[in-house]
Amino acid sequence: MTDTADLWRLSAADLSSGIRAGAFSAQAATESALARLAAVNPKLNAVVTEMPEEALAAAKAIDQAVAKGDPLGCLAGVPVTVKVNVDQKGHPTTNGLIQQKDLIAQEDSPVVANLRKAGAVIVGRTNTPAFSLRWFTKNNLHGATKNPRDPALTPGGSSGGAAAAVASGIGALAHGTDIAGSIRYPAYACGIHGLRPTVGRVPAMNFTAPDRHIGGQLMAVSGPIARTIKDLELGFKAMSAPDIRDSWYVPAPAAMPDLPKRVVLASAPENTSIHPDVAAALRKAADQLSNAGWDVVEGPCPPLRAAVAAQVTLWLSEFKRGALKALEKEDEADSKFVYAQLERHGGVPDFNSVMDALQLRARLVREWQVFLQENPIVLLPVSTEPPFPDQLDVSSPAGFDRVFEAQLTQVALPFFGVPALTVSTGFSGTAPLGVQLVGPRYREDLLFAAGTVIESGGVPPSPIDP
Repeated sequence: MTDTADLWRLSAADLSSGIRAGAFSAQAATESALARLAAVNPKLNAVVTEMPEEALAAAKAIDQAVAKGDPLGCLAGVPVTVKVNVDQKGHPTTNGLIQQKDLIAQEDSPVVANLRKAGAVIVGRTNTPAFSLRWFTKNNLHGATKNPRDPALTPGGSSGGAAAAVASGIGALAHGTDIAGSIRYPAYACGIHGLRPTVGRVPAMNFTAPDRHIGGQLMAVSGPIARTIKDLELGFKAMSAPDIRDSWYVPAPAAMPDLPKRVVLASAPENTSIHPDVAAALRKAADQLSNAGWDVVEGPCPPLRAAVAAQVTLWLSEFKRGALKALEKEDEADSKFVYAQLERHGGVPDFNSVMDALQLRARLVREWQVFLQENPIVLLPVSTEPPFPDQLDVSSPAGFDRVFEAQLTQVALPFFGVPALTVSTGFSGTAPLGVQLVGPRYREDLLFAAGTVIESGGVPPSPIDP
């Protein structure tokens, strides 16, 4: 490519290799990303904090390292975004809340520090719903994010700004977080890919807030969102560098033993009602894997619904311990409505229900671990429906119930601590479609291998114009 103005179109892998080879500079790549941000972000509101001076300074440092022949990280010069619910030094960790608009981080979260160590250039911070609570992205502080594929559809949440940014070319890679689908669902809704890593694989914590309660510690992760599986691998490599400040960090080795190339297609887990287009996407992905030499069988997976009920118990108990006062103080209608619907589903948690939920987790984790040892990949729907009409969850209690039922796999899988990957596969009209791959703990490599096969017949990786 000779026109450096179009560098925003390139993948993270191509940007990094081009900068290393001297084909173009990190500054040129950053200027191109910033120009793209200026061109499309007004339509999307994906990035809510821009930082051109910081970004260009970081790019200059990369170019100086290239000139000196210094060692370079795997994301050297690659423009990326960071979600506003994670600490980035000098910027507020708003989490979409007015009451946190001045909560300035004094140091980077480990995941942000790792991105910097890898040479990534942070060009902006991306939007999230208030409290990162929804599969839609809107709040009273930063406003609503639009889906670049179709503004009538949700961009997903809670990493909706991250996914919308990547899909439209504002950075080749984005940071997201996931406790109930907040990486996997926005990737699905915006027609790109997203990885929820194994708990403990990517070190992350916020120094602007107290440590999370046990449910969040067991299930919340940071991970990458990208337009190609190869870029997800690069992002994961960068983000998962060691940092013992995260008490759950696990120094799992990069190389793992071979496992059978066996896939279980659970197309309608626990008798869920699957939209025909979602079912067709799953069948297509299964056929691709089979044609590539994977042993694909159709059958049930271990329980999911019991995990959803336990998740809701933990969420409600932890809200009552800390965030409920903040919820009332923020007085944001959407998050209050969603919380009320969760209470309607989960009742009033007490000490015994929390202990029961944690005891249940031990059994369900065991069942999933045994199953995944024999069947290393499970192919599941991301959601039982194509991406929802925007703001469906707060339209009525029935709208919320429709959304919650469709998100069975989004809520349940984090309860087991396993990695999961959304792979974009095509469209139903303007609505993106995709599938979800689940693997054993610390076996993100298997997900990437299977995801690469499915990606080859899916959505082109080029950014789109919103």
